Amino acid sequence: MDYLREFIKNPKRTGSVMESSQELAELITKNIPSDPSSCIVELGSGQGVFTEKILQKMNKEATFFVLEINPFFAKETATRCPDATIYTDSGVNLKHYLSQHNITHCDTIISGLPWASFKKNLQKELLTEIRGSMKKEGEFYAFAYLHGMLLPSAAHFRKLLDTHFSNVKKSKVIWKNIPPTFVYKCRA
Repeated sequence: MDYLREFIKNPKRTGSVMESSQELAELITKNIPSDPSSCIVELGSGQGVFTEKILQKMNKEATFFVLEINPFFAKETATRCPDATIYTDSGVNLKHYLSQHNITHCDTIISGLPWASFKKNLQKELLTEIRGSMKKEGEFYAFAYLHGMLLPSAAHFRKLLDTHFSNVKKSKVIWKNIPPTFVYKCRA
């Protein structure tokens, strides 16, 4: 009900009416780095399904923080994952938060953002910030809903991925997620 309420309040900021499945969370966090010096960032935590998996898989010495623009979801994530560092802000300010952690570039960025609901200029602004915040060998993960691929904004996002990253791969469809989804794995 929380997702549905937030979706009704602002469908452009909340792209789903349900929490992501454990299958999606497992896939999108599959390659979390184990190096203690690594930096992992999550954009758009929702209620913390991905956050929980990241905390389970990462090295406890690594740097990890979340940017969640919705105050309700930031609070929900903090309740679910009290060990997570959560900032209530937009991903367009990612470099600012990296600098607060004395880091210039991160290793991995996991996105729970509703890319297909964003306008083209916001997609580009976010991806420019993300790409500029990543190490040369960094990885970016984002999911997309299968039905959303019919939207022009989803096609635009896919083209932007190709212009911002040297290697973009698409996972198999996760049918157990509602709605069905897949993950983009992008290498800098």
